[in-house]
Amino acid sequence: MTEAGTSPDLANFSGLLVLVGAGKMGGALLEGWLRLGLDPKHVAVLEPQPSPDIAVLARRGLRLNPAPETLGNVAAIVIALKPQAAAQAIPPLGPLVSASTAVVSIMAGRTLQFLSGALARPCAMVRAMPNTPASIGRGITVAVARNASAAQRDFADRLLSATGAVEWIDDEALMDAVTAVSGSGPAYVFLLAEALAEAGVAAGLPPPLAATLARETVAGSGELLHRSPLDAAALRENVTSPGGTTAAALAVLMGQSGLAALMKKAVAAATARSRELAG
Repeated sequence: MTEAGTSPDLANFSGLLVLVGAGKMGGALLEGWLRLGLDPKHVAVLEPQPSPDIAVLARRGLRLNPAPETLGNVAAIVIALKPQAAAQAIPPLGPLVSASTAVVSIMAGRTLQFLSGALARPCAMVRAMPNTPASIGRGITVAVARNASAAQRDFADRLLSATGAVEWIDDEALMDAVTAVSGSGPAYVFLLAEALAEAGVAAGLPPPLAATLARETVAGSGELLHRSPLDAAALRENVTSPGGTTAAALAVLMGQSGLAALMKKAVAAATARSRELAG
């Protein structure tokens, strides 16, 4: 496990790292790698619609859309494509893969078995599920490896931890629940902020003030949860005075059909959908 706030060193990496797909998540990873000292000369990016920032990096030595036969020995391939593009985009990567190459996929719903079949050759593989706070270096990624040596897994951990904390699991079947909790989880938090703002307006607050209070309360509470050694239940109890206003609200939110029951149903629905998408 790599914890948020650690700084894995990539400055001494001397191989070639191929990033396939440099959209929001791929771009966030690339930005994190460069921040940790990775020389752009050791990166090749395969991206049909590169951002202006990537074009600038190409002038610093990053290889942008090179011919595959020119890449030579590839230490790692990180696949950050949309899952619907995988069937067409991954097979051409097969010739880049050798026994020493680590292939890291952050494609939602695409299993290690799918990856192995699409590449059509044995290799070290890692399937990972990041989430959108990766864009500010505060993400959480869960990963599972197959046929990877300790050194290859460690390298994958360093790559993934460039955008936040990393947790490893042994059972790939858990990735559907991971997707439902942390992959989709930011949307639940954003919905909470929306609903809290709407409730503030219903209680009489001006909409701009309600939106600001909701946004800052959710953001500040998340940061407190991040920094505090206490768990969420203890922090909740610290805010709640017996018979007070918070207790009155929690009596509604913690009722039989309250937030906990709704969240279980929501996560179960997302988990089931993840399984369907994975086939």
